[in-house]
Amino acid sequence: MAVNVAVVGATGAVGDLIRKVLAERHFPVKSIKFLASEKSAGRTVEFAGKEYPVEPIRPEAFAGVQIVLSSTPSSVSKEYSPIAARAGAVVVDNSSAWRMDPDCPLVVPEVNADQLHHIPKRIVANPNCVAIPLCVALKPLHDLGRVRRAVVATYQSSSGKGAKGLADFDAQLRAFAAGGPVPAPTAHRGQLAGNVLTLDWTLDPNGYTEEENKVVNETRKILGDATIGVSPTCVRVPVRVAHSMAVTAEFDHPVTVAEARKVLAEAPGVVLVDEARGEVPQPLHAEGTDHTYVGRVRKDPSHPAALSLWVVADNLRKGAASNAVQCAEELVKRGIVG
Repeated sequence: MAVNVAVVGATGAVGDLIRKVLAERHFPVKSIKFLASEKSAGRTVEFAGKEYPVEPIRPEAFAGVQIVLSSTPSSVSKEYSPIAARAGAVVVDNSSAWRMDPDCPLVVPEVNADQLHHIPKRIVANPNCVAIPLCVALKPLHDLGRVRRAVVATYQSSSGKGAKGLADFDAQLRAFAAGGPVPAPTAHRGQLAGNVLTLDWTLDPNGYTEEENKVVNETRKILGDATIGVSPTCVRVPVRVAHSMAVTAEFDHPVTVAEARKVLAEAPGVVLVDEARGEVPQPLHAEGTDHTYVGRVRKDPSHPAALSLWVVADNLRKGAASNAVQCAEELVKRGIVG
């Protein structure tokens, strides 16, 4: 069944990709409109071979809309997502504003799509770009042996800071490659070219960054288990697109590598990569895809009931835009909208 759609934040990096993913996946659009800030209003964007005007975000723009796909700063989301919901739409919101709200499901369709049947505020939260692929990889393992603790070290690309981050990194990279002085950072919190940054996010009072705390809290909510221990270290690395992570999962009983590989190979959204054939998940492979690539599955020699693995996914697609569109697809497929 075709539905009326609005894309909010349509001219931003994720909003632009949402538009492309909707077309790629042949989402059942009856009508569509694209909303953005006043400074972007009046521009045109292309969708499915047609040009559409960009309209300013305002309450009356949500009249008749059934699904809103929103990617705006949290402050804008807090104002307009409830307005869209009151107008009758279900909002899939990509900001961090609603993720820990108990009345807003935090959804990764391969993991907990059933949560879409209970949306008290009519707002579905799209998770953090690390939590999404982490949970896609952990879910089959959690079902197999109940994950008690996950130690996670991330290797996050520049594009996690959006278009401004990429422009910043590219300018640094050109200067670094030329052997000249590297310009001062404008989006990242330090020089990223030829370097790594573990404080590229705001530091919270508990000594962890806001990004690390998101990984802890969102992983527990998505997997529906508040008892899971999560120990994260988030690091920005000189890669343009796709986040990687080293994960060690401790189970409540020993799980063999063969058992883990079997459930991962069968898991929705996962592409299991075989290092025995010289294959290892890499950002270059993940970029532009909607899969979560998993490899290097091996026993942890320091713990009898733990396995280590390597996970890679495109942070702009599966980590943001594509996951949001998948949520919208589930809303239609399950008859929640339409």
